[in-house]
Amino acid sequence: MHNKIKESADQAVAPIQDGAVIMIGGFMHCGTPEILVDALVRKGVKNLTLIRNDACAPGQGAGKLISNGQIKTLIATHVGLNPEVAQRMNTSVAADKLECVLIPQGTMAERIRAGGAGLGGILTPTGVGTTVAEGKQVINVDGRDYLLEKPLRADFALLRVSKIDKFGNAVCYGTTRNFNTIMATAADYVIAGACEIVETGEIDPNIIHISGIFIDAIAGGEQAWQG
Repeated sequence: MHNKIKESADQAVAPIQDGAVIMIGGFMHCGTPEILVDALVRKGVKNLTLIRNDACAPGQGAGKLISNGQIKTLIATHVGLNPEVAQRMNTSVAADKLECVLIPQGTMAERIRAGGAGLGGILTPTGVGTTVAEGKQVINVDGRDYLLEKPLRADFALLRVSKIDKFGNAVCYGTTRNFNTIMATAADYVIAGACEIVETGEIDPNIIHISGIFIDAIAGGEQAWQG
């Protein structure tokens, strides 16, 4: 088994290059891997596609990547608390232009789950008859229309975990679970920012939220959630 523990968050995000598709766990600040986001800001990679529940706030959490001009395409469920998103969507400067794709929150969660499960897509009634349905296939099942929503996957997933063992088995306390657990299954390379790292076998298997088989790199130093 290769050593998944990295010396720093910077070393953990080192494989991420310009143009990568990344997922970042969290709901606003809750469950966001702050040390990994900060390391990605320092790395300065550009033209990223970010799949994330929200855009956080300017200069905070995942919003730091938007403030720093590193995101080319944002795929999210809501962005209203970050005015920089609207500013960059409407800018006339091509180099600063941000493409924003909004998805209903439940649909996003299911599309990520489908990506992790290897499914070809999901059927959902959410968005039928609205702008959400534009360009999508409508399938009728037993007299009811559903949209075919395709799975979401990423090159990298950046997650925040509360406790993790050296193999990568992890626990996310309380609401910090949010998108972290499903994103762990839907990326080619998964990086965990951890509050606490313990020896393999120290975590009760009955409470593990993320199996170590999904984790490729671990960085310690994440702060415990105080919200």
